[in-house]
Amino acid sequence: FLMKKQILSIFFSCFSLLLFGQVVVQDATIDAGDTYTMTSDQEYILDGYVYVEEGATLIIEPGTVIKGSAVPSNGIDLTSVLIIAKGAKIIAEGTLEQPIIFTSELDDLSTTEDLPATENNTWGGLVILGNGIVGEDGGTDVVEGLPSGADDARNVYGGDNVADNSGILKYVSIRHGGSDIGADNEINGLTLGGVGNGTLIDYIEIFANQDDGIEFFGGSVNVTHAVVSFVGDDSYDMDESWSGYIQFALSVQGEEN
Repeated sequence: FLMKKQILSIFFSCFSLLLFGQVVVQDATIDAGDTYTMTSDQEYILDGYVYVEEGATLIIEPGTVIKGSAVPSNGIDLTSVLIIAKGAKIIAEGTLEQPIIFTSELDDLSTTEDLPATENNTWGGLVILGNGIVGEDGGTDVVEGLPSGADDARNVYGGDNVADNSGILKYVSIRHGGSDIGADNEINGLTLGGVGNGTLIDYIEIFANQDDGIEFFGGSVNVTHAVVSFVGDDSYDMDESWSGYIQFALSVQGEEN
């Protein structure tokens, strides 16, 4: 009987490793025109700046965990960030029982005692860029937090489409991010640049980010049911004539903030 229990234990351990393997995602993984699906039976590691390019769609299943690497393997990128470029879409529709979690590679989700609320700057964050109206000369701007800046057209946001649709974020938690890559060039938990009101953002959580929780740069996207806690700067920040609304929002600031 003991031998049988040991065999079963080994079997289930091996099965668990197979079921919850790791997939490393780097830039050029999700090219223009691609549809890429992240499934809940895998754990995904963002390795550097990962762009979902114009015309591509990223689908994330409920219960999926995506972790950002603090030290990208290419030796060039300063952190790991997921960037949804203009004309691309993210469909990340979790549920109450199976939220989608973005967090640090250092975060052990089997315990709540490994990374405290003060532990941030362990990876970048989530950036969504759209074709909405932006209050800047020329109607476009370059997103902050990415060193390539205007040298990479994928970092540009803004246009004339108030109803632009960048996809869905629902029951999504973003944790322990906010890499600081230079003075006044930090990454927010969730950055929304020129995102239109055709985009659905509902039941969103930002926890322990070094800079802002959610920052809007123009656009007209609305956010409902938001919780931002223990961030180093503003919980919610609005720039460049953002014209949407936030409904049912909570902010919890730590003593050091």
